[in-house]
Amino acid sequence: MKPAEIQSRFSWPIENATLRSVLVNLVEKGHIIRKLHGKAFFYGACAKKTTLLQNMLQTMARVFAGGSSRELVAQLVETGDIKPKDLELIRRVTVERTSQKTKRK
Repeated sequence: MKPAEIQSRFSWPIENATLRSVLVNLVEKGHIIRKLHGKAFFYGACAKKTTLLQNMLQTMARVFAGGSSRELVAQLVETGDIKPKDLELIRRVTVERTSQKTKRK
């Protein structure tokens, strides 16, 4: 993605120079890659989205819930960050995933 595309997806305003600085830092740390196409740089993730989400969940669980994903979800429910409709989605995804695992065995 071009920096302008990334900037348009931010949920808050970010200056172009700030974004470019952040992108350079992420490239240097090996979190993203940068390729030159013509005169423009394009940026992309180095890891799959699922890997990043799993790592983030493990970190959040370790920091906020003693390493337990179950406890992290319970805390989110207790603090009101997860609504009943969210719980229904979690239940539905869990049932679907469990049935897929059962079919593979």
